[in-house]
Amino acid sequence: MGLTIGVDIGGTKIAAGVVDEEGSILETCTVQTPHATEALTEAIAEAVRTVGAGHHVEAVGIGAAGYVDEKRATVLFAPNIDWRHEPLKDKVEQRVGLPVVVENDANAAAWGEYRFGAGQGHSDVICITLGTGLGGGIIIGNKLRRGRFGVAAEFGHIRVVPDGLLCGCGSQGCWEQYASGRALLRYARQRAFATPENAQILLSLGDGTSEGIEGRHVSEAARQGDPVAIDSFRELARWAGAGLADLASLFDPSAFIVGGGVSDEGELVLGPIRKSFRRWLVGNQYRPHAQVLAAQLGGKAGLVGAADLARQG
Repeated sequence: MGLTIGVDIGGTKIAAGVVDEEGSILETCTVQTPHATEALTEAIAEAVRTVGAGHHVEAVGIGAAGYVDEKRATVLFAPNIDWRHEPLKDKVEQRVGLPVVVENDANAAAWGEYRFGAGQGHSDVICITLGTGLGGGIIIGNKLRRGRFGVAAEFGHIRVVPDGLLCGCGSQGCWEQYASGRALLRYARQRAFATPENAQILLSLGDGTSEGIEGRHVSEAARQGDPVAIDSFRELARWAGAGLADLASLFDPSAFIVGGGVSDEGELVLGPIRKSFRRWLVGNQYRPHAQVLAAQLGGKAGLVGAADLARQG
């Protein structure tokens, strides 16, 4: 199969791109993400039609946040969109006249990194995305492992603290409450409130109060050497690395790939994650250690991965 289109559905925009067999994006377009269900479906179709004009496209892959069924056709549940058992594949196929594959967005990003990014050369890879929440994907034996019902690798909702912080999923103590962009911001605000004298750079980037700190301020302050910002990254990394150690006990991959917005800070976060991973890895002195790698495709991973999964069929 030649050219395919990948679609990445975000909270504010839908990105679509024509992707070739080498994972190169030939053309892209974006449209705003509507809130109404039918308008959203039409917006996806509009993006596909627009970007595909003038190209011989053979299939479409859609990355959607939420639970996607085993047939990669129906979005069973989407946390941020009003989709409940939404037959997305059928609805988009009817509008664009092309075969459509629907996949969880984190799975699509994991596949993109495995095929064309940091995962190249590995047959057993676990990906995590440290964004607003925490997502992931499992590639074992060169295959994307989705589980019997299609909803595997929801790593962010593994409970790591019994009766811990309330999560948006309704449970308590989920991993993403301790290792995500949202968690990083909470750490920074709490520490800046408790010891403002150690957070002068961080506070100066906002309105001078701990409540005025935003995620981008934490990153900038850490780059400038702010002690509270750096310590907040270390706390996130401690939880992230400990979670990877648990996943190593489950899957024993040769590599972990860390993506998402938080990972854009590079060694500021990856170095401490590796240190925590080694600290908590059971039997670490007697066993091979998986590599902990930075994702390479950035925000394009989901689009490229979805397009390639459409090519796989």
